[in-house]
Amino acid sequence: MSLTKGHKAELISKFGKGTNDSGTPEVQIAILTANINALSSHFSSHKKDHHSRLGLLRMVGKRRRLLDYLMERHIDRYRKIIQELEIRK
Repeated sequence: MSLTKGHKAELISKFGKGTNDSGTPEVQIAILTANINALSSHFSSHKKDHHSRLGLLRMVGKRRRLLDYLMERHIDRYRKIIQELEIRK
């Protein structure tokens, strides 16, 4: 369910400004999206896992807040990340 180190490093290098840049909103959104996608597939076989569902809802909320931040301050970066991750608003 969790991201591996290699997959996380790949996301950081793709969306970040450098190899150690994990703080920009784009990288955080990409990592959260990968975690959300992994958990979504988990719920197809574990329908009663409400504890993990709460974690999923928290991740979705955090991603939403980061997307709102980008939309308010950097609309071009927001549009780019939405398009690359195929997240629809």
